Amino acid sequence: MAREEARGERAASLPLRQEARDLNVLARFLGQRDLPLLSRDGVAAANAGAAVGTDGAPAASASAADDASRTDATGGPGVARVASTQVDVAVLFGGSILAGGEVLADAMRADFARTYVIVGGAGHTTETLRERARAIWPRIDVAPGAAEAEIFDAYLREYHGMSADFLETRSTNCGNNITYLLELLDSKGITAESFLLMQDATMMRRMVAGLRFHRPDAAVLAYATYAARVVADSDSLSYEDEPLGMWGIERYRTLLMGEVPRLRDDASGYGPKGAGWIAHVDIPRDVEDAFARLRAAHPEAVRVANPAYASR
Repeated sequence: MAREEARGERAASLPLRQEARDLNVLARFLGQRDLPLLSRDGVAAANAGAAVGTDGAPAASASAADDASRTDATGGPGVARVASTQVDVAVLFGGSILAGGEVLADAMRADFARTYVIVGGAGHTTETLRERARAIWPRIDVAPGAAEAEIFDAYLREYHGMSADFLETRSTNCGNNITYLLELLDSKGITAESFLLMQDATMMRRMVAGLRFHRPDAAVLAYATYAARVVADSDSLSYEDEPLGMWGIERYRTLLMGEVPRLRDDASGYGPKGAGWIAHVDIPRDVEDAFARLRAAHPEAVRVANPAYASR
């Protein structure tokens, strides 16, 4: 199990149990899921007004983060805009941990979409994906330079006897994950008015906001590939139920914390008032408060963009 021992330099103002709560607040907000379950029945249930938590169960909490996790990047329920129980295109993004492969397989078994795409070249999480795939999926051959999309498609073929319709293997970051996806669909003559996006829970909300920026009229559903809960004991943090191929705690913290500044619609963020890469996102007060406490305790964990993976 991925664990982190308490370090001597840990800020006394942020006890472990508070840190676990704060990480979970960020995770609930970022790990957007718009459906109670990944099936065509799930779309019908959500359209009927079922409240959905990020773990797929009926939501019990009324916190701002929980409410926001059930809405798309523009603040309205994305599911209500899907005209049928089958979307035009379902996309798995390769930034996900290995659990994403099973989520895509579930979507394909449910006949959730008309077209299936896996998107992902090589970015800041790719080498970890390669290492985990070699260790956990021994039946597939992961080449040193394998693209994320190729790894997940090999998993589908070997373990499920399925394959995606198309792979996009050039993208290196969340921004061109979206732009290259749209270029691919256009090159294949595929008109898409509705999408299901599946991405690592830490990056799910930003992925939706990116597509909403480029295709504001599209119906977009989000389904984060896992929902993890951090728990604390007297001297360590761990996962209550660790997803397949899950990040270590320190890496998970860094990924979660790196998203909040990116999602802000200000001069330094990725929204229309900043870089202009994503649609506007409302960040709830409890998310900002949790981020502020975590940043005070772990200023080194606020991930900056790696120029090696910038769009060319």
